[in-house]
Amino acid sequence: MVYEGLRQQTLYIDISFEVYDQDYSASVEAVRGLQERLSLNIEEVSPAEFIPLPSGYRERSPFIGRYGQLEVFHFDLYSTALSKIERGTESDFDDVLSLLSNERLELALLTSYFEEIMPRYVVESIKQDPVEYRRKFEILTDMWLTRSSPQLQ
Repeated sequence: MVYEGLRQQTLYIDISFEVYDQDYSASVEAVRGLQERLSLNIEEVSPAEFIPLPSGYRERSPFIGRYGQLEVFHFDLYSTALSKIERGTESDFDDVLSLLSNERLELALLTSYFEEIMPRYVVESIKQDPVEYRRKFEILTDMWLTRSSPQLQ
């Protein structure tokens, strides 16, 4: 959200990285060094740890830049939004509403990806509660429709 310019600051940075097995330890060490130098809370976590990823997520992960041998991509915003909805905190909902307001997401596509992943969400983990996830998605949708269509109030 900070990178997108939709939030001024954050207390946490979530990262996900793909490296060769032999380079994994060095990558973790580099991230730890960065964490200490910048006094940031950096956690290795991906939306895939909370939700099944919708089709095409890699293609929707735009290239940010190359830094030495490191290529950096922004994680798919639809997957990120769906994982934030699943977590369902007030700040997560605010983030998704901000992405919608700034036309970084379209509600119709978000809904389509939500419906695509729901069958997998139901069966891939006993920790998941599909009824609660759908309820949170409906709350977010209602919040967006109310915000984007004030004449409905």
